Amino acid sequence: MGEIIRFVPKSERERARLIREARAIYDRIFPPADPVSEKKKAPVGHAVSGANARRSDGVLLS
Repeated sequence: MGEIIRFVPKSERERARLIREARAIYDRIFPPADPVSEKKKAPVGHAVSGANARRSDGVLLS
């Protein structure tokens, strides 16, 4: 059977290499969130300050 050979320009290969490197660096700095461990975490509380603070649903807290 015949094989199909695709010509890939050097610039396209270099672009793909740079993208892979950039993604690897980004993942080291900002690791992807693990959905399993996110569910185990307790909800985060928010400190409220000010005389007329409101919740996200609009209820006045003071």
